[in-house]
Amino acid sequence: MGMVNYNLVLGDITTQVVDAIVNAANERLAGGGGVDGAIHRAGGLSIMQECMKIGSCPTGCAVLTTAGQLKAKAVIHTVGPVWHGGNSGEDKLLASSYRSSLELAMLKGFKSVAFPSISTGVYGYPVDLAAPVAINAVRKFFKDNMACSITEVRFVLFDDFTYSAFEKALAQ
Repeated sequence: MGMVNYNLVLGDITTQVVDAIVNAANERLAGGGGVDGAIHRAGGLSIMQECMKIGSCPTGCAVLTTAGQLKAKAVIHTVGPVWHGGNSGEDKLLASSYRSSLELAMLKGFKSVAFPSISTGVYGYPVDLAAPVAINAVRKFFKDNMACSITEVRFVLFDDFTYSAFEKALAQ
């Protein structure tokens, strides 16, 4: 069993040198704004072509494509929940997005994974609520998968507010 390093980075997920970059995608895998748009722009057309072949991805699940021109080996597209006030199972779906992404990475034998803050952009999930769900889901995944290949989970966070929320959640 390897130890997992958790790293928080303030910056741009598209520039990370890791085995897999996680994309906060939509169910149609159609590209979009925020992280999703940035990954498609930086990675190039091949990512969208593979997304179109796959077709769709349900909320809480994840699919894998090439990383195109990114420095990663692959992009894991996961669909987080849209925030509806917190009583519609958003926390379970968000946890499932992180878990499904890690399952794919483990299946591929990847060692390092970079996550954005899933669902906290246009999907409106409050960052201070999303961060502990994310951290706890990732921690639980490694508790349940002791022999996992992954040795680094990097949370690449877009602004100081999001960084602080993840920093606080990681300290708990």
